[in-house]
Amino acid sequence: MVNKITAAELANVQARGSAQLIDICSPTEYASGHVPGAINIPMEQIGARIADLRIGSPVVLICKSGQRACAAAQLLKASRTDVLVLDGGTRAWRESGGQIVVNTRTGWSLERQVRLGAGLLVLVGVVLSLVWNQGWIAVSAFVGLGLTFAGLTDICGMAFLLTKMPWNKARRESPSEMARDHSCAV
Repeated sequence: MVNKITAAELANVQARGSAQLIDICSPTEYASGHVPGAINIPMEQIGARIADLRIGSPVVLICKSGQRACAAAQLLKASRTDVLVLDGGTRAWRESGGQIVVNTRTGWSLERQVRLGAGLLVLVGVVLSLVWNQGWIAVSAFVGLGLTFAGLTDICGMAFLLTKMPWNKARRESPSEMARDHSCAV
């Protein structure tokens, strides 16, 4: 069983400064919007970074919807008893009128872009192999091989290529442009 905290309760806890906020999203998701004061420890690192969690104050885990935070809370169960999960995640925080800090102008996380790209390539390979030439199935096989390699080595060629795309580049903006384009209070 995971202990949850509502956005309103978190606002009170945050005002008292009595908890450590941990956003377990990917760095890209974190940069695209997070609760003020939350530090980023991606979910895949949470087990290895237990020493980064403060002793003596509760830890509030945050993700986009709360589901990944619940899974991370289960991982921490053996070492911490004071772990809470923001119910509904960053979305619930935003919907309750909570402030969101935005560091970058990305719309989609890199992981989501990889999933979309891989899915489209597999689909195109299969469709072209069915309607035009069976050799196109090699595109799907290549994508499958790439995903397998990425899973085994944690090196994703597609993610590397996507980071070079203009929509994933950090854009230098003046503070007035940032205020206009990235309203903090959402």
